[in-house]
Amino acid sequence: MCRIAGAPRTLLPLLAALLQASVEASGEIALCKTGFPEDVYSAVLPKDVHEGQPLLNVKFSNCNRKRKVQYESSEPADFKVDEDGTVYAVRSIPLTAEQAKFLIYAQDKETQEKWQVAVNLSLEPALTEEPAKDPHAIEEIVFPRQLAKHSGSLQRQKRDWVIPPINLPENSRGPFPQELVRIRSDRDKNLSLRYSVTGPGADQPPTGIFIINPISGQLSVTKPLDRELIARFHLRAHAVDINGNQVENPIDIVINVIDMNDNRPEFLHQVWNGSVPEGSKPGTYVMTVTAIDADDPNALNGMLRYRILSQAPSTPSPNMFTINNETGDIITVAAGLDREKVQQYTLIIQATDMEGNPTYGLSNTATAVITVTDVNDNPPEFTAMTFYGEVPENRVEVIVANLTVTDKDQPHTPAWNAVYRISGGDPTGRFAIQTDPNSNDGLVTVVKPIDFETNRMFVLTVAAENQVPLAKGIQHPPQSTATVSVTVIDVNENPYFAPNPKIIRQEEGLHAGTMLTTFTAQDPDRYMQQSIRYTKLSDPANWLKIDPVNGQITTIAVLDRESPNVKNNIYNATFLASDNGIPPMSGTGTLQIYLLDINDNAPQVLPQEAETCETPEPNSINITALDYDIDPNAGPFAFDLPLSPVTIKRNWTITRLNGDFAQLNLKIKFLEAGIYEVPIIITDSGNPPKSNISILRVKVCQCDSNGDCTDVDRIVGAGLGTGAIIAILLCIIILLILVLMFVVWMKRRDKERQAKQLLIDPEDDVRDNILKYDEEGGGEEDQDYDLSQLQQPDTVEPDAIKPVGIRRLDERPIHAEPQYPVRSAAPHPGDIGDFINEGLKAADNDPTAPPYDSLLVFDYEGSGSTAGSLSSLNSSSSGGDQDYDYLNDWGPRFKKLADMYGGGDD
Repeated sequence: MCRIAGAPRTLLPLLAALLQASVEASGEIALCKTGFPEDVYSAVLPKDVHEGQPLLNVKFSNCNRKRKVQYESSEPADFKVDEDGTVYAVRSIPLTAEQAKFLIYAQDKETQEKWQVAVNLSLEPALTEEPAKDPHAIEEIVFPRQLAKHSGSLQRQKRDWVIPPINLPENSRGPFPQELVRIRSDRDKNLSLRYSVTGPGADQPPTGIFIINPISGQLSVTKPLDRELIARFHLRAHAVDINGNQVENPIDIVINVIDMNDNRPEFLHQVWNGSVPEGSKPGTYVMTVTAIDADDPNALNGMLRYRILSQAPSTPSPNMFTINNETGDIITVAAGLDREKVQQYTLIIQATDMEGNPTYGLSNTATAVITVTDVNDNPPEFTAMTFYGEVPENRVEVIVANLTVTDKDQPHTPAWNAVYRISGGDPTGRFAIQTDPNSNDGLVTVVKPIDFETNRMFVLTVAAENQVPLAKGIQHPPQSTATVSVTVIDVNENPYFAPNPKIIRQEEGLHAGTMLTTFTAQDPDRYMQQSIRYTKLSDPANWLKIDPVNGQITTIAVLDRESPNVKNNIYNATFLASDNGIPPMSGTGTLQIYLLDINDNAPQVLPQEAETCETPEPNSINITALDYDIDPNAGPFAFDLPLSPVTIKRNWTITRLNGDFAQLNLKIKFLEAGIYEVPIIITDSGNPPKSNISILRVKVCQCDSNGDCTDVDRIVGAGLGTGAIIAILLCIIILLILVLMFVVWMKRRDKERQAKQLLIDPEDDVRDNILKYDEEGGGEEDQDYDLSQLQQPDTVEPDAIKPVGIRRLDERPIHAEPQYPVRSAAPHPGDIGDFINEGLKAADNDPTAPPYDSLLVFDYEGSGSTAGSLSSLNSSSSGGDQDYDYLNDWGPRFKKLADMYGGGDD
């Protein structure tokens, strides 16, 4: 035992702790590495894991004291990690014979830096029996002695030695419970004591692993331990009297679980995928495979070594790759990787613990699949040295030739995609090459028209290369070249006018039959024997004609610059030139005639109507001149009044304001209101000048103080001209004609309705029906008949008020039988004869008229009647076989009828 001289005994533990802390701190500063100190944490668990059961602890080396680390599990539904690194089960899990594998992540909350470690959970093996230990060999642990002070209170005197930990191998075969140590207090001679242990494995989860005999203090283990589950147990032993009073201070008991090689290495993945570019040099890194062992990584049981068992295929060498036996890094060891020959290698990797000892170590295998990636080590190669194509002249966007190449690199990658360019034979850039993305072919197209008469054939030099350059060290040429022979086909082209448009200058007024110019077209087809004929396509004013053979243009009418077909002094005519090729082609040309002005239009007064007051004051009339010619054949103008009639200059005066305007005023003090026509002589400035007498219609009216007309006729002068008045009158006349036609149509319609009402429905009996008249005279010869009753039928006495005594006994009552229509009171007709004729015609043409004679009712009958004779009254077959003697009883009014029908055959 070492002591520090002069130091109080109570300060020694404190100094030792400070010394150890300083040593640990200095070592941490020198050797500290942030992260998990171990690569894999392992634990062996019973078959049933309960919810909330602690499984193991993970440690994180945090060199920076300020770093805040948060733990996460890759299987959060089954396992979680507390802030102190304790891994526990989230739910009850029945473990199988296979190990449960997951990852634990530690992430810095501020820097987001992340670390990870693997965790292996395995099922504890079945217990096997072990020979029982000699009970006499059980170690005995005695509580430190107590010393009494003068005050009589008990004090614990700490011993200078520490109880060494108990080493217990995992997977012990028993028998169980297996005694470990015996705990005893030196006061058990005087007192009856009871012993107990506390801590994880005793009274804390996992409970029941360690038990103690409360009387003898024998500490035992009840089942095999698993280092991969819990590597160390920290228990505390207690001694109390029968009353439960503590008689000894608790002592710490540490139990270390000794590792056994009971776990086989396990690869994190059963199949590992990696890649390496083709043509890689030896020593090129490919990938890393990793296996974990749940045993102690610091012991031989957890020290793994890797090696390659096999390689497929074995070309070009059976040992193309090697693996670092400690880290699992796979690298290339031979040259000759060629994707075009071998695209993929499959390696079987073995991991063995016990540092790879083939006799005692446990091993496992995994598969590494290495894909050889493509690099551009093959340039595109043309399938032919020369390609041929043809194209009609003047055609664009036409595929001329199809260039085909081969490339051994991986299709549809930048190392395979071809890019074409024309390196010679096309100085004017008439061709272009596009790449077909599916076939990788080059499509030669025409982008500018080609003239057969200029170029009949092209020989292009083309080159093909990849989108990316060839890999370094490739001996092949970086590109492939070929030639393309393009033949141009001659086609019939359109004739063309040159220049187009053609402009000529000519004075207007040119007489018909004058030859203007020759407008001919050219045929670009120099190697075709063709003729051209000309026709007129557009001639708005029909002024020109063209010779169909030589293209001479001749006038057929007078050219007029003032024509509405002339815009800005230019007249446009279009002509067509057609050849006789197969197929025939044509072209158009425009002839523009710039017409020079001549003085062929006399000026006119503007406006043509004006108004003024009866007195010279307070207004006057401002006028100007209108001339369709242009300078110098237009203004300035001269204005004057004619000498005759003499009243013009006597009543009016004209004053020239400037070259274009003049002012007309009354010369006399008063001129009676009315419309006056004032002739005005206007002369332009042409050479020779042209004059014209224009009539200005001036309305002279009465004016108010403001100079405005006040009479009604002001409408004519101010707003309504002669044309407007005529239009209004025509509208009124048309309206009157429409009203008159409507009245005539209504009268004809009433006449037709009255004529139809004259028809009488047939009677049931075959006798002639005698209709009653209100009044009947002596026939047509009776000149004293009262015609007022016929002329005013509305005043006829109705039947309803006739005396009863004058009605026939066999007469049908009018109002009792509805089949006899009651005639409506028609308006008085203009001509009784027309009315009767229309009624007769309606009766003859009516298909519903009765087949027997009927007596019709007429409004008028007398001497000179235009109705003529009624055949039904003179018919000899109208009922002569009947007895009409009863007519004599009706009075003198019916005597004539009695003589007509009752007098026999005469």
